[in-house]
This record gives sequence, C-alpha cells and structure tokens, in this order.
Amino acid sequence: MLKSQTMNLPLSRFLRAFASVSIVCALAVSASADTKPKAKPAKKVNPALAQVEDVAGLPRVLLLGDSISIGYTVAVRKQLEGVANVHRPAANCGPTTRGLAAIDSWLETGGADKKWDVIHFNWGLHDMKYQDKAGKGLADPAAADSVQQVPPADYEKNLTSLVERLKETGATLIWCSTTPVPEGSNGRKVGDSVAYNAIAAKVMKAEGVATDDLYSFANERLAEIQLPANVHFSPEGSAKLAEQVSAEIKKALAKR
Repeated sequence: MLKSQTMNLPLSRFLRAFASVSIVCALAVSASADTKPKAKPAKKVNPALAQVEDVAGLPRVLLLGDSISIGYTVAVRKQLEGVANVHRPAANCGPTTRGLAAIDSWLETGGADKKWDVIHFNWGLHDMKYQDKAGKGLADPAAADSVQQVPPADYEKNLTSLVERLKETGATLIWCSTTPVPEGSNGRKVGDSVAYNAIAAKVMKAEGVATDDLYSFANERLAEIQLPANVHFSPEGSAKLAEQVSAEIKKALAKR
C-alpha cells in the first residue's frame, strides 16, 4: 500500500519528501560523528630534549642536569654552533639516585660507540628538596615529618660514585655548582644550595674535577634572571646562564 501511494505522489512532493529524509539522515550521521572521541593533539617535544645529529669533525659535549640545565641547553647549542656537538639525555636527570640508575644509558646518548670530549654535569636541586615520609610531592621543610630526597651524607656518596663513573669515559669533566634557592621557593630551604655545593666542592677537589661556578654567576644577578619565589629562570635568564656554561666548555675544549 505504501509503495502504491508513493508511486502515486506528484513528483514535486516526492522530491521534497526524499530531501527531508536525506537531511535527517545526514544530521544523524553528523551527530554520531560528534560523539566519537577526538584524537588528542600530539604533545610538543621540548627542543632541549630533541636528539641532535653530530657534525663530523667537531668534539662531542654532554650536558647532564635537571630542569635548570634543560632551560639553557638550546642556547648552549646555539652558542657552540660550529664549535661542538652538544647533546643531553632526553630526560630530567633529577637527583643523584636517578643518576646512579641511568648514567650508563645517558652516556650512550647519540650513539653507544661514540666518545665524549667534555661532560658538563650537575645534581643537587632535586637531592635537597623536602618530601613527605612517603617520598611524594614537595613538603614544607619546617614540617616535622618532611625529609630531604637525598640527605647530605648520601649525596656525597652518590656524587662520588657518579664522578668515578664519568671519569671512566676519558672526557674532560666540568662540575656545575647548583644555582641558588630563593625565598618562598616550595619544598626547599634558602641556603641548602650553599651546603650541598660545599659537599660537591669537597668531592670535586678529591677527584680533581674543575668547577663551573654557576651558583656565583647566577647569585650576582638573581633579580634579573630568576623567576620570583622559584628555583627556575626566565627564558632570558636561562640564555644568560648559557653564556657562562658555553664559556667554560670552550675553555675545557681548548685544553684538550
């Protein structure tokens, strides 16, 4: 019956009915498509963590350190362009405990069969930070139950082991002193950089390793380059730190 009635409809009415059905179907398909989960945009890779290809004939430099070093990596690469191939692991090197666990793989950055000419390295800001007893988050240093991630005695022992491993590479080593902790910085105490740097200085003297005194360099211009109540630096500040780091690396390369 329905078929018969449809066949008897005037052509104009039939076409209008067909168009209406088509629109409803299209809207249904569109609504169905909108309910499908959308793919998340690809996460941008920090250019500092991007791996670089060596330029043949140039010495190889490895930067090891936490987010402070990540901040100055790109600028150091630019400042040493044509002078050295500057690499770093695709990671925040964190505290000395992480360093001990990952140092062998980090030394293979850019190729396990390749040698390093200079290694510029730092650990400290993560070691000295305060956490709760479960080892999570950032805790108030004044709280009775807060503990440092790596206490001073362990820091000295770990750092000594790391330096001994780095010396096995035959590279010229440059210890980079830990930058200052400002007032109001969460999870750390003002003055702890000084205390941990004193421990590091003792280790470096015993091991015969040169020091890039980035602490003093930064401390002289903190108001200009460091973020307020934060251990990190502005982009301009990181570029300024890179100038100091690059200068020390150039000195080390010139002596090889």
